[in-house]
Amino acid sequence: MHTRHPKSLDLKLARIVADPSCRDFILADAKDADMAFGLAAPGLRPGGDPATGPYRSIEEYRENIRALVAQGLVDIMLMSASTSEVLAIEEGLFVASAVTPAVRMNDTSDIWLAAGTGGYPREPALPFSTTTIAQARCGRVDAAHADTARGATLGLFSLTLNDDAALDRAMLAAYRDFRIDAERQGFRHFLEVFFPNALGRVPGRASGERPRDIARFLADHVVRALAGVPRAGRPLFLKIPYLGPAVTEQLAAYDRTLVVGILGGGAGTTHDAFALLADAKAHGARVALFGRKINAAEHQPEFVRHLRAVADGEVDAAEAVRAYHGALARLGIRPHRSLEDDLARMDTATAYGG
Repeated sequence: MHTRHPKSLDLKLARIVADPSCRDFILADAKDADMAFGLAAPGLRPGGDPATGPYRSIEEYRENIRALVAQGLVDIMLMSASTSEVLAIEEGLFVASAVTPAVRMNDTSDIWLAAGTGGYPREPALPFSTTTIAQARCGRVDAAHADTARGATLGLFSLTLNDDAALDRAMLAAYRDFRIDAERQGFRHFLEVFFPNALGRVPGRASGERPRDIARFLADHVVRALAGVPRAGRPLFLKIPYLGPAVTEQLAAYDRTLVVGILGGGAGTTHDAFALLADAKAHGARVALFGRKINAAEHQPEFVRHLRAVADGEVDAAEAVRAYHGALARLGIRPHRSLEDDLARMDTATAYGG
């Protein structure tokens, strides 16, 4: 039997739910891109081309996970089931760590981002799950005689709704089935909801027809979908695109037990990541889950160290960008962009394949 180290996620969530105005903020690194991008998931080798590579290996991807878990500044490490098997179950990486391991529990068709065709992300999302709760916990389909102490007890379930009753019913039915199974097995989850990925391309729908207010569309769907879910089956927190100041504040204020978290979207500039976190926190978000933004950084531990400083209110976003560039200079690492260019901002928090 392995004794689990107290997890910072559990301590912070309890304080946030008790007092939403507290200073706590939860950071997650999403190292589950191998469920989406294939060869490109681990990121480019220096000098590589985004379309052709060369790319880092899955072992290099996992080595970055080991480094960030050892650093201890993220609260959650989200992985594929195969990576979690190696790091959490076989190596016991999280046993003596305050970091919580988590596994992506479904891979809807809009994150099937293999290069070459690119058709899936443009088609209405369909539900699908490669892994199971038992496999996330112990690496086996049958967990009856397996050691579940090292594996994940937290998973991510993802929804993409497209304003089509038949498609969205299938997506929500898959979530219902997962929730029931998770409750029976004592498996916790957090809920990811993407913006619609194929508005105007749903069969029978007029081209370009879309909800008038996409932020309200997503927020209202979240609230409506969870209204029928008792406490035992509810997600620990949300992972959604940043919905802007007004809707984010309304969603955070609606039910303080429904903790709002934001996703990072594409890599963008360093200022994109830091300012997105700061803006979302200012309007009620208490979790940030950044995958590509961290993975594309010149030095991932330094990037996370400065991201944590922004999350904890120690520096503002622009100051953190400057400090990060100073850290790169001390390490002798050439930045991807000049400081001036890295202080620019663009919109990157959209769909997974955005």
